[in-house]
Amino acid sequence: MIPERFRPVVEEVAPLAERFVAAGKRVYLVGGIVRDGFVGRPGGGPAFGPDSDVDLTTDARPDEIEAIVQGWADALWLQGKAFGTIGCTHAGRRFEITTHRAEAYSPDSRKPEVRFGDDVAADLARRDFTVNAMALELPSLELSDPHGGLADLAAGRLRTPLDPEESFSDDPLRMLRAARFAAGYGLEPAHGLVEAIERLAARIEIVSAERVRDELDKLLVVPSPDAGIWLVVRTGLAAHFLPELPALALEQDPVHRHKDVLAHTIAVVAKTRPDRLLRLAALFHDVGKPRTRAFGPGGVTFHHHDVVGARMTRARMEALRYSRDDIDAVSRLVELHLRLHTYQLGWTDSALRRYARDAGPLLGRLDELVRADCTTRDKQKAAALGRRIDELEDRLAELETREQLDAIRPELDGVQVMAELGIGPGRDVGRALAFLLEVRLDEGLLGEAEVRRRLGAWWEQQPG
Repeated sequence: MIPERFRPVVEEVAPLAERFVAAGKRVYLVGGIVRDGFVGRPGGGPAFGPDSDVDLTTDARPDEIEAIVQGWADALWLQGKAFGTIGCTHAGRRFEITTHRAEAYSPDSRKPEVRFGDDVAADLARRDFTVNAMALELPSLELSDPHGGLADLAAGRLRTPLDPEESFSDDPLRMLRAARFAAGYGLEPAHGLVEAIERLAARIEIVSAERVRDELDKLLVVPSPDAGIWLVVRTGLAAHFLPELPALALEQDPVHRHKDVLAHTIAVVAKTRPDRLLRLAALFHDVGKPRTRAFGPGGVTFHHHDVVGARMTRARMEALRYSRDDIDAVSRLVELHLRLHTYQLGWTDSALRRYARDAGPLLGRLDELVRADCTTRDKQKAAALGRRIDELEDRLAELETREQLDAIRPELDGVQVMAELGIGPGRDVGRALAFLLEVRLDEGLLGEAEVRRRLGAWWEQQPG
Protein backbone atom coordinates (compact mmCIF):
# COMPACT_ATOMS: atom_id res chain seq x y z
CA MET A 1 0.00 0.00 0.00
CA ILE A 2 1.36 3.42 -0.95
CA PRO A 3 1.76 5.73 2.08
CA GLU A 4 -0.39 8.83 2.35
CA ARG A 5 2.74 11.02 2.28
CA PHE A 6 3.04 10.31 -1.47
CA ARG A 7 -0.24 12.11 -2.17
CA PRO A 8 1.18 15.69 -2.54
CA VAL A 9 3.82 14.72 -5.09
CA VAL A 10 1.45 12.45 -7.03
CA GLU A 11 -1.15 15.21 -7.28
CA GLU A 12 1.43 17.78 -8.36
CA VAL A 13 2.99 15.55 -11.01
CA ALA A 14 -0.32 14.18 -12.34
CA PRO A 15 -0.73 16.75 -15.19
CA LEU A 16 2.76 15.94 -16.47
CA ALA A 17 2.17 12.20 -16.18
CA GLU A 18 -1.00 12.56 -18.24
CA ARG A 19 1.03 14.13 -21.05
CA PHE A 20 3.35 11.10 -21.13
CA VAL A 21 0.42 8.65 -21.12
CA ALA A 22 -1.26 10.60 -23.93
CA ALA A 23 1.96 10.23 -25.94
CA GLY A 24 1.91 6.47 -25.38
CA LYS A 25 4.84 6.54 -22.94
CA ARG A 26 5.34 5.25 -19.40
CA VAL A 27 6.74 7.45 -16.66
CA TYR A 28 7.88 6.68 -13.11
CA LEU A 29 8.82 8.56 -9.96
CA VAL A 30 12.30 7.48 -8.86
CA GLY A 31 15.05 8.47 -6.48
CA GLY A 32 14.87 10.14 -3.12
CA ILE A 33 11.19 10.99 -3.28
CA VAL A 34 10.27 7.30 -3.47
CA ARG A 35 12.74 6.26 -0.77
CA ASP A 36 11.83 9.09 1.59
CA GLY A 37 8.16 8.58 0.87
CA PHE A 38 8.46 5.27 2.72
CA VAL A 39 10.86 6.19 5.54
CA GLY A 40 11.01 10.00 5.68
CA ARG A 41 14.05 12.24 5.39
CA PRO A 42 17.07 11.95 7.67
CA GLY A 43 16.57 14.34 10.55
CA GLY A 44 12.86 14.69 9.88
CA GLY A 45 11.09 17.11 7.60
CA PRO A 46 8.58 16.36 4.84
CA ALA A 47 9.50 13.72 2.29
CA PHE A 48 8.21 16.12 -0.35
CA GLY A 49 8.71 19.74 0.58
CA PRO A 50 8.82 23.04 -1.30
CA ASP A 51 12.55 22.58 -1.95
CA SER A 52 12.27 19.04 -3.32
CA ASP A 53 13.26 18.24 -6.89
CA VAL A 54 11.27 15.62 -8.81
CA ASP A 55 13.15 12.83 -10.60
CA LEU A 56 11.32 10.82 -13.24
CA THR A 57 12.36 8.03 -15.60
CA THR A 58 10.59 7.05 -18.80
CA ASP A 59 10.84 4.90 -21.89
CA ALA A 60 10.54 8.08 -23.99
CA ARG A 61 13.73 9.15 -25.74
CA PRO A 62 15.22 12.60 -25.04
CA ASP A 63 13.68 14.21 -28.15
CA GLU A 64 10.29 12.80 -27.18
CA ILE A 65 10.62 14.05 -23.59
CA GLU A 66 11.45 17.50 -24.88
CA ALA A 67 8.36 17.49 -27.11
CA ILE A 68 6.10 16.24 -24.30
CA VAL A 69 7.09 18.97 -21.81
CA GLN A 70 7.01 21.78 -24.37
CA GLY A 71 4.07 24.04 -23.55
CA TRP A 72 3.84 22.71 -19.98
CA ALA A 73 7.28 23.64 -18.64
CA ASP A 74 8.00 27.24 -17.67
CA ALA A 75 11.68 26.78 -18.50
CA LEU A 76 13.70 24.04 -20.16
CA TRP A 77 17.38 23.15 -20.16
CA LEU A 78 19.07 20.58 -22.34
CA GLN A 79 22.64 20.38 -21.00
CA GLY A 80 22.11 16.73 -20.00
CA LYS A 81 20.28 15.69 -23.15
CA ALA A 82 23.21 13.65 -24.49
CA PHE A 83 23.00 11.61 -21.29
CA GLY A 84 19.23 11.21 -21.60
CA THR A 85 18.15 13.91 -19.14
CA ILE A 86 15.82 16.81 -19.85
CA GLY A 87 15.48 19.39 -17.10
CA CYS A 88 12.62 21.78 -16.63
CA THR A 89 10.70 23.84 -14.11
CA HIS A 90 6.97 24.24 -13.61
CA ALA A 91 5.33 26.51 -11.03
CA GLY A 92 8.66 26.85 -9.23
CA ARG A 93 9.32 23.10 -9.05
CA ARG A 94 12.41 21.59 -10.69
CA PHE A 95 12.00 18.34 -12.66
CA GLU A 96 14.64 16.03 -14.14
CA ILE A 97 13.26 13.49 -16.59
CA THR A 98 15.61 10.77 -17.81
CA THR A 99 15.27 8.07 -20.42
CA HIS A 100 15.69 4.54 -19.03
CA ARG A 101 19.38 3.87 -19.28
CA ALA A 102 22.39 1.84 -18.33
CA GLU A 103 25.65 3.66 -17.76
CA ALA A 104 29.14 2.57 -16.90
CA TYR A 105 32.59 4.10 -16.62
CA SER A 106 35.37 2.80 -18.80
CA PRO A 107 38.55 2.12 -16.79
CA ASP A 108 40.26 5.35 -17.83
CA SER A 109 37.29 7.71 -18.22
CA ARG A 110 35.62 10.27 -15.95
CA LYS A 111 32.47 10.31 -18.11
CA PRO A 112 29.83 7.61 -18.23
CA GLU A 113 28.98 5.72 -21.39
CA VAL A 114 25.22 5.89 -21.89
CA ARG A 115 22.87 3.45 -23.55
CA PHE A 116 19.11 4.06 -23.63
CA GLY A 117 16.60 1.31 -22.90
CA ASP A 118 12.89 0.53 -22.70
CA ASP A 119 12.74 -1.52 -19.48
CA VAL A 120 12.42 0.18 -16.10
CA ALA A 121 13.79 -2.93 -14.36
CA ALA A 122 17.02 -2.69 -16.34
CA ASP A 123 17.24 0.99 -15.46
CA LEU A 124 16.76 0.26 -11.74
CA ALA A 125 19.47 -2.42 -11.86
CA ARG A 126 22.00 0.31 -12.72
CA ARG A 127 21.07 2.44 -9.71
CA ASP A 128 23.47 2.82 -6.80
CA PHE A 129 21.65 1.01 -3.96
CA THR A 130 18.54 -1.09 -3.66
CA VAL A 131 16.88 1.54 -1.44
CA ASN A 132 17.18 3.92 -4.40
CA ALA A 133 16.22 1.30 -7.00
CA MET A 134 12.46 1.62 -6.58
CA ALA A 135 10.08 3.27 -9.04
CA LEU A 136 6.46 4.34 -8.69
CA GLU A 137 4.60 4.33 -12.00
CA LEU A 138 2.27 7.22 -12.72
CA PRO A 139 -0.64 7.46 -12.65
CA SER A 140 -1.28 3.81 -11.60
CA LEU A 141 0.97 4.07 -8.47
CA GLU A 142 2.27 0.56 -9.12
CA LEU A 143 5.57 0.03 -7.30
CA SER A 144 8.51 -1.54 -9.13
CA ASP A 145 10.96 -2.92 -6.60
CA PRO A 146 12.84 -5.73 -8.35
CA HIS A 147 15.79 -5.70 -5.95
CA GLY A 148 14.04 -5.62 -2.58
CA GLY A 149 14.75 -2.01 -1.69
CA LEU A 150 11.69 -1.71 0.53
CA ALA A 151 12.70 -4.79 2.51
CA ASP A 152 16.23 -3.43 2.86
CA LEU A 153 14.88 -0.16 4.23
CA ALA A 154 12.84 -2.07 6.79
CA ALA A 155 15.84 -4.24 7.74
CA GLY A 156 18.29 -1.33 7.89
CA ARG A 157 20.49 -2.88 5.22
CA LEU A 158 22.59 -1.20 2.51
CA ARG A 159 23.04 -3.27 -0.67
CA THR A 160 23.75 -2.65 -4.33
CA PRO A 161 21.32 -4.03 -6.96
CA LEU A 162 24.20 -5.65 -8.85
CA ASP A 163 27.38 -7.13 -7.48
CA PRO A 164 29.03 -4.28 -5.51
CA GLU A 165 32.23 -4.43 -7.53
CA GLU A 166 30.26 -4.01 -10.74
CA SER A 167 28.17 -1.21 -9.27
CA PHE A 168 31.18 0.68 -7.91
CA SER A 169 33.08 0.18 -11.15
CA ASP A 170 30.14 1.69 -13.04
CA ASP A 171 30.38 4.84 -10.91
CA PRO A 172 33.13 4.96 -8.27
CA LEU A 173 31.48 7.90 -6.52
CA ARG A 174 28.97 5.36 -5.20
CA MET A 175 31.61 4.23 -2.70
CA LEU A 176 31.52 7.64 -1.04
CA ARG A 177 27.75 7.79 -1.44
CA ALA A 178 27.54 4.51 0.49
CA ALA A 179 28.96 6.32 3.50
CA ARG A 180 26.24 8.99 3.26
CA PHE A 181 23.41 6.48 3.10
CA ALA A 182 24.87 4.31 5.85
CA ALA A 183 25.09 7.34 8.13
CA GLY A 184 21.98 9.22 7.02
CA TYR A 185 19.55 6.30 7.15
CA GLY A 186 21.27 4.11 9.74
CA LEU A 187 21.86 1.33 7.20
CA GLU A 188 24.36 -1.45 7.83
CA PRO A 189 26.48 -2.24 4.77
CA ALA A 190 25.75 -5.75 3.51
CA HIS A 191 28.40 -8.44 3.33
CA GLY A 192 30.74 -7.78 0.44
CA LEU A 193 29.99 -4.08 0.06
CA VAL A 194 32.73 -2.92 2.45
CA GLU A 195 35.21 -5.39 0.96
CA ALA A 196 34.42 -4.08 -2.53
CA ILE A 197 35.18 -0.50 -1.43
CA GLU A 198 38.48 -1.67 0.05
CA ARG A 199 39.45 -3.31 -3.23
CA LEU A 200 38.27 -0.47 -5.49
CA ALA A 201 39.05 2.58 -3.34
CA ALA A 202 41.70 3.92 -5.70
CA ARG A 203 39.15 4.04 -8.53
CA ILE A 204 37.50 7.11 -7.01
CA GLU A 205 40.43 9.07 -8.41
CA ILE A 206 38.80 8.99 -11.87
CA VAL A 207 35.81 10.93 -10.50
CA SER A 208 35.96 14.71 -10.87
CA ALA A 209 36.94 16.71 -7.80
CA GLU A 210 33.67 18.63 -8.03
CA ARG A 211 31.54 15.48 -7.74
CA VAL A 212 33.62 14.20 -4.83
CA ARG A 213 33.32 17.58 -3.10
CA ASP A 214 29.55 17.68 -3.47
CA GLU A 215 29.17 14.14 -2.11
CA LEU A 216 31.45 14.90 0.84
CA ASP A 217 29.31 17.94 1.65
CA LYS A 218 26.18 15.79 1.60
CA LEU A 219 27.74 13.28 3.97
CA LEU A 220 28.81 15.98 6.40
CA VAL A 221 25.35 17.50 6.78
CA VAL A 222 23.41 14.34 7.62
CA PRO A 223 22.30 14.52 11.27
CA SER A 224 24.94 12.02 12.51
CA PRO A 225 27.74 11.63 9.96
CA ASP A 226 30.23 9.77 12.18
CA ALA A 227 29.44 6.24 10.95
CA GLY A 228 29.93 7.39 7.37
CA ILE A 229 33.23 9.13 8.11
CA TRP A 230 34.53 6.00 9.86
CA LEU A 231 33.52 3.96 6.80
CA VAL A 232 35.51 6.09 4.34
CA VAL A 233 38.56 6.01 6.62
CA ARG A 234 38.55 2.31 7.48
CA THR A 235 38.04 1.19 3.89
CA GLY A 236 40.96 3.30 2.66
CA LEU A 237 38.68 5.44 0.50
CA ALA A 238 39.53 8.72 2.27
CA ALA A 239 43.22 8.22 1.48
CA HIS A 240 42.44 8.93 -2.19
CA PHE A 241 40.56 12.22 -1.83
CA LEU A 242 41.18 13.44 1.74
CA PRO A 243 44.46 11.89 2.91
CA GLU A 244 44.76 14.34 5.82
CA LEU A 245 41.91 12.50 7.56
CA PRO A 246 43.41 8.98 7.90
CA ALA A 247 46.74 10.66 8.73
CA LEU A 248 45.14 11.69 12.04
CA ALA A 249 45.29 8.07 13.18
CA LEU A 250 48.57 8.80 14.96
CA GLU A 251 50.47 5.93 16.50
CA GLN A 252 49.77 5.97 20.21
CA ASP A 253 52.87 6.31 22.38
CA PRO A 254 52.41 4.52 25.75
CA VAL A 255 54.83 6.96 27.41
CA HIS A 256 53.57 10.27 25.99
CA ARG A 257 49.89 9.49 26.04
CA HIS A 258 47.44 11.66 24.11
CA LYS A 259 43.93 11.22 22.82
CA ASP A 260 43.28 9.52 19.49
CA VAL A 261 43.21 12.52 17.14
CA LEU A 262 41.15 10.75 14.47
CA ALA A 263 38.49 9.59 16.95
CA HIS A 264 38.49 13.07 18.51
CA THR A 265 38.02 14.73 15.11
CA ILE A 266 35.08 12.54 14.16
CA ALA A 267 33.53 13.14 17.58
CA VAL A 268 33.86 16.91 17.10
CA VAL A 269 32.16 16.71 13.71
CA ALA A 270 29.30 14.72 15.25
CA LYS A 271 28.90 17.25 18.10
CA THR A 272 28.39 20.22 15.78
CA ARG A 273 25.07 21.08 14.20
CA PRO A 274 24.67 20.07 10.53
CA ASP A 275 25.98 23.33 9.10
CA ARG A 276 28.20 22.63 6.11
CA LEU A 277 30.96 25.16 6.80
CA LEU A 278 31.00 24.42 10.52
CA ARG A 279 31.33 20.70 9.94
CA LEU A 280 34.04 21.18 7.35
CA ALA A 281 35.94 23.23 9.92
CA ALA A 282 35.42 20.50 12.50
CA LEU A 283 36.71 17.91 10.04
CA PHE A 284 39.86 19.93 9.30
CA HIS A 285 40.50 21.61 12.65
CA ASP A 286 43.30 19.25 13.77
CA VAL A 287 44.83 18.24 10.42
CA GLY A 288 48.01 20.10 11.37
CA LYS A 289 48.70 17.85 14.35
CA PRO A 290 50.62 15.06 12.58
CA ARG A 291 53.09 17.62 11.17
CA THR A 292 53.55 19.45 14.47
CA ARG A 293 53.63 16.59 16.98
CA ALA A 294 56.64 16.69 19.29
CA PHE A 295 57.57 14.93 22.53
CA GLY A 296 59.09 16.65 25.53
CA PRO A 297 59.38 16.37 29.30
CA GLY A 298 55.80 17.53 29.72
CA GLY A 299 54.40 15.08 27.19
CA VAL A 300 53.23 15.44 23.62
CA THR A 301 52.74 18.87 22.03
CA PHE A 302 51.25 20.16 18.80
CA HIS A 303 52.52 23.73 18.77
CA HIS A 304 51.11 25.91 15.98
CA HIS A 305 48.96 23.10 14.59
CA ASP A 306 46.21 25.68 14.11
CA VAL A 307 48.32 27.76 11.70
CA VAL A 308 49.76 24.72 9.92
CA GLY A 309 46.31 23.18 9.76
CA ALA A 310 44.82 26.30 8.20
CA ARG A 311 47.37 26.12 5.37
CA MET A 312 46.71 22.41 4.87
CA THR A 313 42.96 23.04 4.88
CA ARG A 314 43.30 25.68 2.20
CA ALA A 315 45.39 23.38 0.00
CA ARG A 316 43.03 20.41 0.29
CA MET A 317 39.89 22.49 -0.29
CA GLU A 318 41.49 24.03 -3.36
CA ALA A 319 42.22 20.52 -4.67
CA LEU A 320 38.55 19.64 -4.13
CA ARG A 321 37.50 22.75 -6.06
CA TYR A 322 35.69 24.51 -3.22
CA SER A 323 34.74 28.13 -3.80
CA ARG A 324 37.06 30.88 -2.65
CA ASP A 325 34.52 31.99 -0.04
CA ASP A 326 34.24 28.47 1.39
CA ILE A 327 38.02 28.07 1.53
CA ASP A 328 38.51 31.42 3.25
CA ALA A 329 35.79 30.70 5.82
CA VAL A 330 36.84 27.17 6.75
CA SER A 331 40.57 27.86 6.86
CA ARG A 332 39.89 30.93 9.03
CA LEU A 333 37.89 28.85 11.50
CA VAL A 334 40.72 26.31 11.66
CA GLU A 335 43.26 29.09 12.23
CA LEU A 336 41.23 30.66 15.05
CA HIS A 337 39.94 27.56 16.85
CA LEU A 338 42.60 27.79 19.60
CA ARG A 339 42.44 31.56 20.09
CA LEU A 340 40.10 31.38 23.07
CA HIS A 341 42.58 29.19 24.99
CA THR A 342 45.21 31.95 24.89
CA TYR A 343 43.06 34.20 27.08
CA GLN A 344 42.78 32.06 30.18
CA LEU A 345 43.70 34.93 32.54
CA GLY A 346 40.75 37.08 31.53
CA TRP A 347 39.58 39.12 28.59
CA THR A 348 40.27 42.81 28.09
CA ASP A 349 37.92 44.85 25.94
CA SER A 350 40.77 45.22 23.46
CA ALA A 351 41.21 41.44 23.20
CA LEU A 352 37.47 41.03 22.70
CA ARG A 353 37.42 43.56 19.89
CA ARG A 354 40.32 41.87 18.12
CA TYR A 355 38.72 38.45 18.52
CA ALA A 356 35.46 39.74 17.04
CA ARG A 357 37.32 41.56 14.26
CA ASP A 358 39.36 38.50 13.30
CA ALA A 359 36.35 36.16 13.34
CA GLY A 360 34.02 38.60 11.59
CA PRO A 361 30.79 36.93 10.42
CA LEU A 362 32.21 33.52 11.45
CA LEU A 363 32.07 34.39 15.16
CA GLY A 364 29.01 32.26 15.93
CA ARG A 365 30.44 29.24 14.14
CA LEU A 366 33.79 29.74 15.86
CA ASP A 367 32.19 29.64 19.30
CA GLU A 368 30.33 26.45 18.33
CA LEU A 369 33.54 24.85 17.05
CA VAL A 370 35.39 25.67 20.28
CA ARG A 371 32.59 24.14 22.36
CA ALA A 372 32.50 20.99 20.21
CA ASP A 373 36.29 20.69 20.37
CA CYS A 374 36.04 19.88 24.06
CA THR A 375 35.66 16.08 24.10
CA THR A 376 37.46 15.47 27.38
CA ARG A 377 35.97 13.08 29.92
CA ASP A 378 37.24 15.34 32.70
CA LYS A 379 34.01 16.99 33.84
CA GLN A 380 35.78 19.79 35.71
CA LYS A 381 37.91 20.69 32.68
CA ALA A 382 34.87 20.63 30.40
CA ALA A 383 32.86 22.77 32.81
CA ALA A 384 35.69 25.32 33.07
CA LEU A 385 35.90 25.64 29.29
CA GLY A 386 32.13 26.00 29.09
CA ARG A 387 32.18 28.82 31.63
CA ARG A 388 34.96 30.58 29.73
CA ILE A 389 32.98 30.45 26.47
CA ASP A 390 29.82 31.60 28.26
CA GLU A 391 31.72 34.55 29.71
CA LEU A 392 33.15 35.37 26.29
CA GLU A 393 29.72 35.38 24.68
CA ASP A 394 28.27 37.54 27.46
CA ARG A 395 31.10 40.04 27.19
CA LEU A 396 30.82 40.16 23.41
CA ALA A 397 27.09 40.76 23.63
CA GLU A 398 27.70 43.61 26.05
CA LEU A 399 30.32 45.18 23.80
CA GLU A 400 28.12 44.67 20.75
CA THR A 401 25.39 46.70 22.44
CA ARG A 402 27.83 49.55 23.02
CA GLU A 403 30.10 49.44 19.99
CA GLN A 404 28.58 47.61 17.00
CA LEU A 405 31.33 44.97 16.86
CA ASP A 406 30.10 43.60 13.55
CA ALA A 407 31.27 46.82 11.89
CA ILE A 408 34.58 47.59 13.60
CA ARG A 409 36.36 50.27 11.61
CA PRO A 410 38.19 53.56 12.28
CA GLU A 411 36.00 56.41 13.49
CA LEU A 412 37.19 58.56 10.57
CA ASP A 413 37.15 57.53 6.93
CA GLY A 414 39.79 58.21 4.29
CA VAL A 415 38.24 61.46 3.11
CA GLN A 416 38.11 62.80 6.68
CA VAL A 417 41.72 61.77 7.29
CA MET A 418 42.92 63.60 4.17
CA ALA A 419 40.99 66.74 5.16
CA GLU A 420 42.27 66.63 8.74
CA LEU A 421 45.91 66.15 7.75
CA GLY A 422 45.83 68.22 4.57
CA ILE A 423 47.18 65.41 2.40
CA GLY A 424 46.10 63.69 -0.79
CA PRO A 425 45.48 60.01 -1.59
CA GLY A 426 48.45 57.75 -0.99
CA ARG A 427 50.28 55.48 1.40
CA ASP A 428 50.04 57.92 4.31
CA VAL A 429 46.25 57.71 4.30
CA GLY A 430 46.43 53.93 4.67
CA ARG A 431 48.93 54.25 7.51
CA ALA A 432 46.69 56.76 9.28
CA LEU A 433 43.64 54.53 8.94
CA ALA A 434 45.63 51.57 10.30
CA PHE A 435 46.61 53.68 13.31
CA LEU A 436 43.00 54.71 13.92
CA LEU A 437 41.86 51.09 13.67
CA GLU A 438 44.37 50.12 16.36
CA VAL A 439 43.02 52.93 18.55
CA ARG A 440 39.50 51.67 18.00
CA LEU A 441 40.48 48.08 18.83
CA ASP A 442 42.44 49.07 21.94
CA GLU A 443 40.09 51.68 23.39
CA GLY A 444 36.73 51.41 21.67
CA LEU A 445 34.67 54.39 20.50
CA LEU A 446 36.26 57.69 21.62
CA GLY A 447 34.21 60.26 19.71
CA GLU A 448 35.21 62.30 16.67
CA ALA A 449 36.88 65.16 18.54
CA GLU A 450 39.19 62.89 20.53
CA VAL A 451 39.99 60.76 17.50
CA ARG A 452 40.97 63.87 15.52
CA ARG A 453 43.22 64.95 18.39
CA ARG A 454 44.86 61.49 18.49
CA LEU A 455 45.34 61.54 14.73
CA GLY A 456 47.01 64.95 14.85
CA ALA A 457 49.36 63.87 17.61
CA TRP A 458 50.28 60.73 15.70
CA TRP A 459 50.91 62.71 12.50
CA GLU A 460 53.27 65.11 14.28
CA GLN A 461 55.43 62.15 15.32
CA GLN A 462 55.80 60.80 11.80
CA PRO A 463 59.18 61.36 10.12
CA GLY A 464 59.59 63.92 7.34
